[in-house]
Amino acid sequence: MIVAADGPPAVAGRGLRKTFRRKGGRGLGDGLVTALDDISFVVPPGALVALVGPDGAGKTTLIRAIAGLIACDAGTLTVMGIDVATDSQAVQDRIAYMPQRFGLYEDLSVQENLDLYADLHGVTGAIRAALYPRLLGMTALAPFTRRLAGRLSGGMKQKLGLACTLVSTPSLLLLDEPTVGVDPLSRRELWEIIVRLVRDQGLTVLLSTAYLDEAERCDQVFVLHEGRILAEGPPSAVTGRAADRTFQAEPAPGQAARILQSRLLDDPRIVDAVPEAGQVRFVISDVIPDPAPDVIPAIATTVATTVATSPLAGVSITAVAPRFEDGFMVLLRQQDAVPETPTPANPARDRSDLLVESVPSGDDPGPMMIEVHDLVRKFGVFTAVDHVSFAVARGTIFGLLGPNGAGKTTTFRMLCGLLSATAGTLRVAGLDVRAVRAAARQHFGYVAQKFSLYGQLSVAENLDFFASAYGLQGRRKRERIDWALHHFELRSLMHLASGQLPGGFKQRLAMAVALLHEPEILFLDEPTSGADPRARRAFWQRITGLAAAGVTVVVTTHFMEEAEYCDHVAILDAGRILAAGTPASVRAQAPADGRGAATMDDAFVAIVEQARARERAAGGTS
Repeated sequence: MIVAADGPPAVAGRGLRKTFRRKGGRGLGDGLVTALDDISFVVPPGALVALVGPDGAGKTTLIRAIAGLIACDAGTLTVMGIDVATDSQAVQDRIAYMPQRFGLYEDLSVQENLDLYADLHGVTGAIRAALYPRLLGMTALAPFTRRLAGRLSGGMKQKLGLACTLVSTPSLLLLDEPTVGVDPLSRRELWEIIVRLVRDQGLTVLLSTAYLDEAERCDQVFVLHEGRILAEGPPSAVTGRAADRTFQAEPAPGQAARILQSRLLDDPRIVDAVPEAGQVRFVISDVIPDPAPDVIPAIATTVATTVATSPLAGVSITAVAPRFEDGFMVLLRQQDAVPETPTPANPARDRSDLLVESVPSGDDPGPMMIEVHDLVRKFGVFTAVDHVSFAVARGTIFGLLGPNGAGKTTTFRMLCGLLSATAGTLRVAGLDVRAVRAAARQHFGYVAQKFSLYGQLSVAENLDFFASAYGLQGRRKRERIDWALHHFELRSLMHLASGQLPGGFKQRLAMAVALLHEPEILFLDEPTSGADPRARRAFWQRITGLAAAGVTVVVTTHFMEEAEYCDHVAILDAGRILAAGTPASVRAQAPADGRGAATMDDAFVAIVEQARARERAAGGTS
């Protein structure tokens, strides 16, 4: 543990334990659920500290306990030397807490939200006069003080939430996943603010995050799993756990990187695999010290699968330096040498016995399942979608990328017939969505950005309700519900109210509901927002299988690495398409900076910033 020599630690916990009571759902356990399991830790003052871990690891519970919002059942917890249990008000006077869903008032302006929080904290007029310019300048919100919070983009809302949180000038800032649902450009801007608060103002910041690249920027990291601390220390200590285990494979010609990645994940000797810049980065369970070039080919034998052909046979493999996420995945694998649940079954097996090895080529893309031409949507004088055109072939994955407020969700809602288009043509499965919405809906499934099922109904009741809504009856209905419970590993939770499910299981249920009627097209709006890396890998394995079985997938995401699963992507901003093509062609638009191959994140930021610079130069307001 790191303890600062001068003064008390910012936060210190010893032997903390917290349990909650949950009813129903054998898989999560009836009765008591242990959220914090006898943990001890120290956060030094003036440090930037991250909490990371899978869904349900205890991150939010720990942050809420530090904020004095819930009481632990056992142990001691102090903040700035103050005992949280005996004087929670004194603690709350010294800290600021920004939860995952910060309470902005959307019908109030930026200025009015700041004033409201200043009133709540008793901040005087003189202090406001000195504080507001700094907060508005730091968050770049100064030009928008009269804009209603409800009209801000997602990234701007997060920055306003942070500004409101800082009105009380705290000594400790608690942030619970502050960048979830935020695009890469806004995420970078938020992190610049956070780092400046720590480095320039000496503020202590403790945050939880689902983005493991963010943990690498911190001074100290705590890795939580099932309420216990698995590791703590500088990020490099976690990264080091993947030393001599991390490699990169180049898929065979004509093979999509996601196919190779999916097959590697099925091998128990592979800790992790993820598509990256057209290659597949993977981590093996056994250390290979100093892998010389003539030794690297042997890795294909080391990780050979139990089937006749290794997925790495004939594949070019190189050793690469480990990163924090690699070490994190190694650490989790060590905790479940015997997996708690079997490898997720591939839904494609239910539709096809074969896993297609290639995607449609540019010369023969196959039938177009979605055709959009000059699509426009206006809200009054505001144009949310501005003459957007694209087409998606059967069995391919198409990614809609863009900053918050770019028009992605509006486009999605028009594709699904949930929102009427102002102009343009829109065909889904050969049907004109503008003319026959109800008929078109029978051909697709939709997973919304936020969990939109009935939280008070159990898992089984939700499946039953939506199966009936899709027109399934009798034996077919029972078969599809049984399929969903099996393939998404929900049977042990079927009697649990869906609102009580952890985030990863909510996402599984939403996917299961969307696939009950075996749609030809699947629309996914930010489906992995807030999910941990393991949950994201399992999710994309399912999507890979569905695409291989002929399902067409359209997805929006703020995880730019997930764009690598797509066959084609389009980047939108201000309702217009800025770039479109294969991930490789879009990455090629990122400027070279000497750091190696450009990532999708690099390309996204470069394309959006260049477009906005051109708009400003032309006298626009973007």
